[in-house]
Amino acid sequence: MKIDAYQISEVFNLKKFKQDYTSEPSLYNNSELFYKREDDTYIYLLSYGLVVFAGVGDLEKSEFLKFIKNYAEGLIEEKFEDDFIVQTDPSISVVLKHNSITVSELTDDSIRIIMLNIGQSVALDYYEALTYKIATSTKQMTDELEHHGRLKSSQSELLKFIGKTINIKNSIIDNLYIFDSPEEAWENEHLERIDKGLKKTFDLKMRYQDIEYKLKIVQENLTLFMELVQNRESTRLEWVIIILILIEVFDLIFTKIF
Repeated sequence: MKIDAYQISEVFNLKKFKQDYTSEPSLYNNSELFYKREDDTYIYLLSYGLVVFAGVGDLEKSEFLKFIKNYAEGLIEEKFEDDFIVQTDPSISVVLKHNSITVSELTDDSIRIIMLNIGQSVALDYYEALTYKIATSTKQMTDELEHHGRLKSSQSELLKFIGKTINIKNSIIDNLYIFDSPEEAWENEHLERIDKGLKKTFDLKMRYQDIEYKLKIVQENLTLFMELVQNRESTRLEWVIIILILIEVFDLIFTKIF
């Protein structure tokens, strides 16, 4: 069985989708919708803009991806996707390779755990790209400060940039349950082995920590930049006050003399 994951947007409106979609989900909560269909194929929707298919044909995938965009906010133009192969062998418990997993049997729970991990890996690709862009922009500001001794960005521009950085960080923390295994894996040793093995294969924890570390550095730099801009604005205000006082003094002197 082939599994395909696509990062479509920043957010999905799962509640509205569930109301409009004809099939009933096997699992539904605020962050995920999991459908098992009659032909033993699966569709998994994650609230942070991810669609994962298992065993679904190319034409059907294409049609569904067009349909799901009606429930998406913040569509992503760049491609963030991945595929993975799932195989069964009764003589093997769990064997993981670079782009495939072999398990003794396939159940709805094992398929969902595999789809979840692949989806998280694609989501991390997206967040890594966002973090890289922010880190690059921050470096440009640092270079600007080094070469010119001042920042050209205004206070409002920096505040927007800081807000964007915080939103990305919050989005990662809120949406990607990297350190939390699904409840099914807590009670089943086989599922736990699959979950831990996939997290290790996709290097989810390390990639998550790398993003978190880079965002922390960016935030520290932006805090420093903000202080510099505030000092600049404060100095400008002081000069305005001084000029106004001088004008008042000259006006008083002029009035006294003439």
